[in-house]
Amino acid sequence: MLKVNTFSTMLCRWFWLGLFIGPVSAGVIYTWVDENGVTHYSQQAPQQENIKAEKLYSEDLEQAKVGFIAPVKKAEATSEANELEKSAALIKEKDAKQAQSICESAKHNLDILTTHTKLIRQTSDSGESVAMTEEDRQASIAQQQERIKLFCDKK
Repeated sequence: MLKVNTFSTMLCRWFWLGLFIGPVSAGVIYTWVDENGVTHYSQQAPQQENIKAEKLYSEDLEQAKVGFIAPVKKAEATSEANELEKSAALIKEKDAKQAQSICESAKHNLDILTTHTKLIRQTSDSGESVAMTEEDRQASIAQQQERIKLFCDKK
């Protein structure tokens, strides 16, 4: 009988202790911005006397969702694209042969850029041969695809 009373007394004590632990765990959080513009959060006030810290109470803070945020695609430069489209349309309208030549050249260049990875190009200022980097190759591929879109597609 003694064991039952001890167990029930202990259970009762744990129950009462559990009721009071929740509010005790809530606390004060200090936040301040230092001279470099860095925001700090701490459970202790800043040591420097000239810094004024704001008190936040943890039970008042709203919890934010934690997880992955999908990347947002940057808006494309529409004014630059519109200018290219206008100039391409003007070339198509004035000189269909030139537009066809640009189209064929872009298709040929794209074919070379996509089938070969180690390419050599000539610099425009000195004319010397330089190995093309992968970044340059990818940029050239995008440029040729844009030229194909502008000059090869029907109106």
